[in-house]
Amino acid sequence: MESVSQDYKSQNDKEREYFKQDFTEVAKLLSAIRKSLATGEPLSLKGLELANFIKYNPSETLTYITLFQAGTKFIRYGSRRNNFLVTLNRVIEMLRKHKRFSEFDVADENKCRIMLEYMTDRRKTDLKKLNQFYFNDDRFEIGINGLELKFDGTSYYYMPTDAVTMSHMGLAQALNTLAKKTPVAKITDKIFERIKLLEQDKKAEFYLFKSKAFVSYKDKCIPLYRGNVLYDEFDIDTLFNQMKTSVDWLIKNMYDDGRFLYYYDCCDDTRKDHEHPNRSEDNLYYNDLRHCGGIISLVRLYQLTSDEKYIAAAKKALDWSVSITREHDTQWGKGCYAFLNKKAKLGGTGVLLVAMMQYRISTGDASYDEYIKGYARHLLSRICPSGEFLGYYIHPAYNNGEPLIEMNDEERKATFSFYYPGEALLGLALFANNFPDENLVAEVKKMAEKALDWIVDERPKIYADLFTKLPSDAWLMQAIEEWSKNEDFEKENYLAFVFNDARTMIQLTYNRDDSPYIDYEGGYYYDSGDHFYPDGARSEGLVASYYLARRLGWSELAEKLLAACKLTAKCQFLLYNNEVNSYSHKNPAKSIGSIRFKATRQWVRVDSIQHVACFFARLYAALK
Repeated sequence: MESVSQDYKSQNDKEREYFKQDFTEVAKLLSAIRKSLATGEPLSLKGLELANFIKYNPSETLTYITLFQAGTKFIRYGSRRNNFLVTLNRVIEMLRKHKRFSEFDVADENKCRIMLEYMTDRRKTDLKKLNQFYFNDDRFEIGINGLELKFDGTSYYYMPTDAVTMSHMGLAQALNTLAKKTPVAKITDKIFERIKLLEQDKKAEFYLFKSKAFVSYKDKCIPLYRGNVLYDEFDIDTLFNQMKTSVDWLIKNMYDDGRFLYYYDCCDDTRKDHEHPNRSEDNLYYNDLRHCGGIISLVRLYQLTSDEKYIAAAKKALDWSVSITREHDTQWGKGCYAFLNKKAKLGGTGVLLVAMMQYRISTGDASYDEYIKGYARHLLSRICPSGEFLGYYIHPAYNNGEPLIEMNDEERKATFSFYYPGEALLGLALFANNFPDENLVAEVKKMAEKALDWIVDERPKIYADLFTKLPSDAWLMQAIEEWSKNEDFEKENYLAFVFNDARTMIQLTYNRDDSPYIDYEGGYYYDSGDHFYPDGARSEGLVASYYLARRLGWSELAEKLLAACKLTAKCQFLLYNNEVNSYSHKNPAKSIGSIRFKATRQWVRVDSIQHVACFFARLYAALK
């Protein structure tokens, strides 16, 4: 890694210095472009000092102007002429002739936003060598690289910012966007078949390039990196603001029955889930585990702010979870479980118990106590004599949708979940440490110890194929942190699980200069060269490891873990939708305050907010 760092350090330092400049001159340029668009008068660059920002090469610098306005699809035009001024005037002329130009109130800087983007660093590439996995000259990096396809004498372009405006995540989508503009699109509608045809066509030439892009924000100019605003330093005020406003977004978008807006596509202003595209608008998919994650977020904000609106919303959401609760008999008494989509998942009841216990701990409200005891009993009933948790109590594909009391080895393995046991164990830990029922707590401790022994010692042997190089069981890390508050659970193997996973996560985190892309800093990866993962879910486990180290008095390790949390939090700042970076969204008033899945994907889901917000909440509490 050392040699890689040396390769990228000077490049990254130079890039960071570029973004520290005063972009007032470019703001003046955008203002002049706006005036020309509004009046039709020729653009003048007189008096503008643009040499530090615009490096114009007539043979290379294709220049685009894009207009964005809420409620309508953006329009853009690109050109390349003898000089920059002639190019801009040509682009302005053609935009004014666009059939939808009248839809844009270009004179109003508060309504119409203008993006200027021009091509740099263009070079020929071989389609067969293009990749998105290795840091080499043939890498296509989504949002950083663009592609030019020359086909039958015509050039087609995929600009780097297209990744954001079209909500793309990879090379295949970029290539398909280009292929759809060529005759290849008429031959097949399958993406990989289109790409194969382009590979085989000797007339097709490909060029990789980068770009510089700027977008207006009122009277200001925002320089874009990967089509987004850039956060170069960790800032606790940013942490708090994103945490609070994202949870406020959950409340703002709650339904009357207590559910959250489960999924939102910022590009299209739609609620249709990409994983369930065929569901009708009146029967959209909903997930009870992620619903409970939303509740936990609300409680975390209440713990930090004492604002009653968060606890009121949490209670409303808990009441919906109660409405999908069913009962059955267990050897410990009445058991309760969450049932939705014809399934009763171990994690569904586990995360519900987490949410309900967090609510009870924070408020002292005992009104859900019978449900809490019922959920705890149900979870105990799903622990095998070996200590293994059974992943489902009801699954429509097994036992005719009836309860799975006896399961053979094949069924048990087919329905095993890597994450559900950790969720269940966290719920049971909160119960054991905080619920006033000595007899049931004693049973929970006894059974949970057996389950923890199995999951830490036996799961890696039995389900080795489910483990990945980058650790992913943050729920179990949180569960062990909570259980360790009880001295009987301060076992060496439990603690080793948490800290080994945390150390591996730190090792598999991009640092300041070991990637050619400056926004990778703080992102996780499996193998160096992977597109970065700004991952709140894993980070919940990382911050849990910090709290565990701090409580054990391991100060040196705790400081190292806290620094890692701050680094990865800064990376996750990139996922937040604010007034500045929502320029391409169809309905910015709806998207602002939410948190996306990925850097360029414009999809939002309850858990894309919940994991980041909960991680931020715990980190903020550690720092304040």
